[in-house]
Amino acid sequence: QVQLVESGGGLVQPGGSLRLSCAASGRIFSIPAMGWYRQAPGKQRELVAGITATGTTNYADSVKGRFTISRDNAKNTVYLQMSSLKPEDTAVYYCNANIIQRQGPRADYWGQGTQVTVSS
Repeated sequence: QVQLVESGGGLVQPGGSLRLSCAASGRIFSIPAMGWYRQAPGKQRELVAGITATGTTNYADSVKGRFTISRDNAKNTVYLQMSSLKPEDTAVYYCNANIIQRQGPRADYWGQGTQVTVSS
């Protein structure tokens, strides 16, 4: 019954900002790791940023200094603050979460994807 719901995508001008959110719901015991991936047209899906339950983060080199990932463990929600956006950031952004269910297995789950378009 675990589900990830994303929001926050949209159209923004170069240099602008957007904040994506992804909320997990269901029989959740813990979420050891959450992250954001993106897939641009004609390109392979890539990891943008990840964060552990204790706050350890990692970023793709292309977004370091511009994007910030964070999470609210009480809300089972992960965020991606995107600033100084560039046209090359245009992609569908997918939330991913490694989740341990209550009385259940550990598995990866994906959000539905949200479109981010950076264009003037």
